[in-house]
Amino acid sequence: MEEGYQLKHLLKAMGLARSTYYFELTKKDIVAERNKALMDEIMDIFDHHKGRYGVRRVHAELVNRGMAVNHKRIQRLMNAMGLKGKRPKEKYHSYIGEVGKVAANIIDRDFSTEAPLEKWATDVSQFSLSWGKCYLSPILDMNTNEVISYDLSQSPNLEQISRMLKDAFDKFPDVSGLIFHSDYAEEKTMPKFMISPLH
Repeated sequence: MEEGYQLKHLLKAMGLARSTYYFELTKKDIVAERNKALMDEIMDIFDHHKGRYGVRRVHAELVNRGMAVNHKRIQRLMNAMGLKGKRPKEKYHSYIGEVGKVAANIIDRDFSTEAPLEKWATDVSQFSLSWGKCYLSPILDMNTNEVISYDLSQSPNLEQISRMLKDAFDKFPDVSGLIFHSDYAEEKTMPKFMISPLH
């Protein structure tokens, strides 16, 4: 009784009709109900895709399910739910743009060989460890699959490549006719023998 009396005077002071007040309460319940159903759908999509989907992909999946909903609303609800899509693991790319002329692709995806020391291949792989990043640069003989040499470094640079090559050429001083394949080797950053057959 007392609560009703207080509410009546409060509404009167605000200049708000009792019917408007109860309408707004009901409306909020309807919005909350709609949001609850939408949040359930969002959680279903998020769980189904193992937490990899962010706002855009969740929104696209909801549209695929026949739900017309604004992506900003999805973003707002996902933020409220504490859902963030996992970012894909960043891959290391040794190519940083055309510094010089890119070498012709002599191998042209023909990795077949008849004997060792015909074709070598190299690339740089990045590993993320608890203490930072580590870069592995190996040379592989395409005939035997033997690792000719390799170098580990905390920075992928010409010094790392030079150490790896020195080790390889110390083991095999005569590499006449060898084709050394490296993705995106450039004249200004790589030794000359990395961008042409070795004579």
